[in-house]
Amino acid sequence: MALVTTALARGPAGPYQLQAAIAAVHDEAPTADATDWPQIMALYEVLLQLSDNPVVRLNHAVAVAMVRGPRAGLELLAGLDADERMTGNHQLPAVRAHLLEMAGERAAARDCYLAAAELTSNLPQQRYLYARAARLAGDR
Repeated sequence: MALVTTALARGPAGPYQLQAAIAAVHDEAPTADATDWPQIMALYEVLLQLSDNPVVRLNHAVAVAMVRGPRAGLELLAGLDADERMTGNHQLPAVRAHLLEMAGERAAARDCYLAAAELTSNLPQQRYLYARAARLAGDR
């Protein structure tokens, strides 16, 4: 955190300094619930000005959901559906699944977890996503 603070104080922050600051804020929190989500959201908003790409927008949507609720995050995800750079990327349906689950839409979340699992060839990711879907299997 000291290194990030020093780097940010030297002048205009670049994308790497902002990413480091986001990681540092996450690292400072002992739990996800204790994370300073408003600060992370603000850092992503600055990062979007410097590096507007779909992964930054996806992460920003998560931060917004943690601050303003899952519906606000889901609204931001809607704009990513048309971005061809996200085609075939498991992260978008995985994040959508998580936010739908947070919003209480468990059946829709299950469908998205399954879709995300089918898009990744990484076995640990597949196992995780299938396990998340299985927890919601009784909600059909």
